Amino acid sequence: GRRILQALMQYVPEGITIADATQFDCPLIYANRGFEQLTGYSAEGVRGHNCRFLQGPDTDPATTDEIRRAIREGRESVVEILNYRIDGTPFWNRLSITPVRNDKGVITHFIGVQSDVTARRNAEEALMRAKVELEEGNHRMKRDLETAASVQRSYLPPRNPSTKGVRIAWELLPCDELAGDTLNVITFDDHRLGFYVIDVSGHGAQASLLSSALTHWLHSFSGDQGAVEGSGRADRTEVRLSALDVAERLNSQFPMDPATGQYFTMVYGVLDTRSREFRFVTAGHPAPVIVARDGKALVHTSRGFPIGIVAEPGFEEQLLHLGQGD
Repeated sequence: GRRILQALMQYVPEGITIADATQFDCPLIYANRGFEQLTGYSAEGVRGHNCRFLQGPDTDPATTDEIRRAIREGRESVVEILNYRIDGTPFWNRLSITPVRNDKGVITHFIGVQSDVTARRNAEEALMRAKVELEEGNHRMKRDLETAASVQRSYLPPRNPSTKGVRIAWELLPCDELAGDTLNVITFDDHRLGFYVIDVSGHGAQASLLSSALTHWLHSFSGDQGAVEGSGRADRTEVRLSALDVAERLNSQFPMDPATGQYFTMVYGVLDTRSREFRFVTAGHPAPVIVARDGKALVHTSRGFPIGIVAEPGFEEQLLHLGQGD
């Protein structure tokens, strides 16, 4: 039985050492073949030495302190310690220390079992680095998205814009921080206002970029410098662009991208506050709803394809007559 135990200890892949606890500094009195293969040291060469020779410049002092305390207190301990092979190569050693007592309960030996866990530790460290990099990337992305969302919100009109003869109110509740939904009011002159609502397909940065480009396009062609603020007026020659002209120009300049399948729906119209006429075009978007002064609602029919879907969408301009208080 003893020979079988010795053979087993000699050929197991883990390193096994036995230290004599009755001698000063607990020198090694045995090391198996697994220890030799793990460390490069020979069993004969390490006999009589404390196994601290495996420690090196980057070995954690806190771990070595735990080993010393366990030996001093005569208890079991399991640590992972950075050790060094005979050629100076570092490796992570999962070291298990177990005290052996005689019949009187006195500790006579310590058995050490060593396992190379370098591959696992390296994988854990790589995973931790990847986690940190991912968190940093997510933080940067969130910051960039917040900045982009702030820029997108800056295109919206004031919360309660107003102009002579019309009271304007709006509410935008996007489902994402960055989205393709937008709206605005353009001042043409003292009695003509342009209104639009746009919904770009999809969500996120791609939809937001197209939405911002459309806002810039609509204000550039109008000559307006922003939403209704009592400043900035469009060139009167440009006011001749009807809602139908605007929809057709957009359809021509923003065809659907086959790679992304991106398009947008829109309602665009021009309100004459003197005649109370609202001329508008719907492009795949729900049409305006008129709520009369007496509270009755009239829902109009939406006509036309979304912008960019087909080359000749056949947009139609519709006319609404608003009564006082509608």
